[in-house]
Amino acid sequence: MKPINTIRMGGVDVLPLVEGGKGVAVSNGITAGHWAAGGGAGTFSAVNPDSYDANGTIIPQVYHGRTRRERHEELVAYGIAGGIAQARRAHDIAGGSGRVHANFLWEMGGAERVITGILEGAKGLIHGITCGAGMPYRLSDIAAKFNVHYYPIVSSARAFGALWKRAFHKAADLLGGVVYEDPWLAGGHNGLSNSEDPARPEDPFPRVLALRKLMREFGLGETPIIMAGGVWWLEDWEHWIGNPELGPIAFQFGTRPLLTQESPIGEVWKRKLLTLQEGDVFLNRFSPTGFYSSAVNNNFIQDLRGRNDRQVAFSTEAAGEHTAEYGVGPRKRLVWLAPNDLPLVQAWEEAGFTEALRTPDNTLIFVTPASSREILDDQVACMGCLSQCRFSNWSQHAPDLTNGKKADPRSFCIQKTLQDIAHRGDEADALANNLMFSGHNAFKFGNDPFYSNGFIPTVRQLVDRILTGR
Repeated sequence: MKPINTIRMGGVDVLPLVEGGKGVAVSNGITAGHWAAGGGAGTFSAVNPDSYDANGTIIPQVYHGRTRRERHEELVAYGIAGGIAQARRAHDIAGGSGRVHANFLWEMGGAERVITGILEGAKGLIHGITCGAGMPYRLSDIAAKFNVHYYPIVSSARAFGALWKRAFHKAADLLGGVVYEDPWLAGGHNGLSNSEDPARPEDPFPRVLALRKLMREFGLGETPIIMAGGVWWLEDWEHWIGNPELGPIAFQFGTRPLLTQESPIGEVWKRKLLTLQEGDVFLNRFSPTGFYSSAVNNNFIQDLRGRNDRQVAFSTEAAGEHTAEYGVGPRKRLVWLAPNDLPLVQAWEEAGFTEALRTPDNTLIFVTPASSREILDDQVACMGCLSQCRFSNWSQHAPDLTNGKKADPRSFCIQKTLQDIAHRGDEADALANNLMFSGHNAFKFGNDPFYSNGFIPTVRQLVDRILTGR
């Protein structure tokens, strides 16, 4: 393997190894601090991070507000307190080595307020802010206000070009790097555009090369590009390392740090990672953000797939092909279906999926009574964890705090499920029935000899292994 040399990133020389930030209490200050102590850039997630009481016990994020607006304010307060707590932990563990970054979701509820509150409360503890899931035009303004480096996450040269021309050119000196996240291989939310086929992955090299060429036009030839998504062994990327066409390159590891001793996920979750097979991670569009995302195809995902499969179009009037009457809800309010869809509906009802729920697209989905109650309860309990949520129809931007559409029962409450799996990762039912984000290379845990006999490394052992290779 080629020798791995330090690169200039965020104003200092660091190893070109970046820990990917995994939201809602999965990448925390402990993992970030140990990664930074190993000489790279450690990243804690500032998306609904944990905070602690005086005894160091995690404070459960319980919401008491009667309205969505009130619960949203509680969520912002939790986010700021948690981010400050994680920054302090990471800083103390890093001991001045490496870099400590905080990762934000631009489409999270109250994003600017949370980012600003954390940076104000953790001055000097955070060296860089990374941000994706959307177009974070304001990221450079926030970075300039606090004099920290910023690292936008993009999936195409075109996206970065738009960000640069609109805003980032005004804070060029603080652009620490650009994260290119492969939209077909990365875990969590993915940046696939409407013109890209989710079933046809593209080679990242020409896409990253196009990004570098554009960056050179902007005078950013020495600004690192951080390759994220699909990175496991650096040997697989030797034609990237030291390649003058690409310029300075670092590599982000999101999935591999899950399986370390310092990782806060439960032991059952860690053991589950060792059993995954190729193809077990499913690229889907169920997220309430509207983005594609990659997650383990467990009971939770299969239930969402079932909801979408048990779906028929309807009309509120008899028109066109919709001529068959059907009664919806306890009052059996009439809608009209295509006659060919009636036998499908009757079969679903006989199988126990007796509750018909309307979607914003004039379709009905069919679920069990228990699932219907859970969906409706979750929609009512919305705390505004996203800037806009298609599941609950919340919007923090609209005057009436809705997105102007009907709530969509084909999606789910992402805050609820990620909090549950993060804090009940020692329970098998929590893993089966919650959203388990993962990169598509997670199956390699099971066939990588580094993890033979169930070995789980420390963060430092993982970093050393990455540097020495197979």
